[in-house]
Amino acid sequence: MLGAHPSHVAGEKYIAAIVEGSRALAMLVPAFGERQCSDDVLAAVDGLLFTGSYSNVEPCRYGGASSEPDTLHDPARDATTLPLIRAAVAAGVPVLAICRGLQEMNVAFGGTLHQSVHSVSGLNDHRENKDDSLDLQYAISHSIVLTRGGVLQRLAGGAHVARVNSLHAQGIARLGVGLDVEALAADGLIEAISVSHARTFALGVQWHPEWRHADDALSAAIFRAFGDACRQRMNTRNPARMPPAADQNRENNHA
Repeated sequence: MLGAHPSHVAGEKYIAAIVEGSRALAMLVPAFGERQCSDDVLAAVDGLLFTGSYSNVEPCRYGGASSEPDTLHDPARDATTLPLIRAAVAAGVPVLAICRGLQEMNVAFGGTLHQSVHSVSGLNDHRENKDDSLDLQYAISHSIVLTRGGVLQRLAGGAHVARVNSLHAQGIARLGVGLDVEALAADGLIEAISVSHARTFALGVQWHPEWRHADDALSAAIFRAFGDACRQRMNTRNPARMPPAADQNRENNHA
């Protein structure tokens, strides 16, 4: 809500990461659920970013127990994103899912979530301190171990370990069908996933690579790869829009 008006908004940090990091045009997709057909959305875009949010996926979407009182939910977003993720992967549309987006990706493929990671025995507290400044909230928090030979490790230049921020209460419990683990935290929590049968880029991460993405090599690589996948889809769908070979070579040399 903006005042008394229902509104559809996106954080500037996500928009900036797409425009500057992926070198792509950013557009907002409203959360209209069944009022807006997934096929119509996919016909209008060359990639989809599923952002983080203060709201949680409703537990009825994955057979979980009722939420704690005062938990924020967004049923319209759930009704939009869950079928849209599945449709995008099936259609070969690139997908990048961040924080809540990763959780949506897992639920979309039949997985379940911990509603409060910090209350699960053996798992750490992955939440930020909301009283801290944004710089502290988004500061590097812990290490993750990258899956050998995975998508994320390739983006990380072959590195085995990376350092990431941590600002979430929900997390993956049971991995969805057809998903691969791309990274784990020290406590065993899944930090990144990919869709094993996807024909193009389909990656979800639990942290927030959009925050000052240009200052972190892995974050920059994630958005660059997503942008490249989006352009490849655009060129495949619209070959008349492809630049001449000389221009393509010039662009690749400056990538």
